[in-house]
Amino acid sequence: MKTVNLYTDGACSGNPGPGGWGAILECDGVEKELSGGEASTTNNRMELTAVISGLRALKRPCIVELFSDSKYVIDALAKGWAKGWRARGWVKADRQKALNPDLWEELLRLAEQHEIHCHWVKGHAENEKNNRCDALAVAQSKKF
Repeated sequence: MKTVNLYTDGACSGNPGPGGWGAILECDGVEKELSGGEASTTNNRMELTAVISGLRALKRPCIVELFSDSKYVIDALAKGWAKGWRARGWVKADRQKALNPDLWEELLRLAEQHEIHCHWVKGHAENEKNNRCDALAVAQSKKF
């Protein structure tokens, strides 16, 4: 399987408010940028949409090195929280309703097609690709 680096970020002006997401796929020295947005959304929905969009762009199963500054996304995937939420009918361990079940369902479905390794990166710091994803996300959010 090929190894693909997937960098993602989401942004939202207000929460909810206009939002955007950005993703960079990197494989064998080639990069592809993806981005989009919505008029009324949340930061977490944009973070999830960035990962989903990156995974959707892959044509075959890959080893995916996922880099995100979203603890929500990284912890829920790496620690198995999202799978637990799904198993409990989108209820968290504290018996509260899990947010964004529609996006988590899609993300988990896509994740099962790949071998995903999650890496949390500090936002707005030294990671050039994360900063680029942030710029893509902010630019998209400003279109609304």
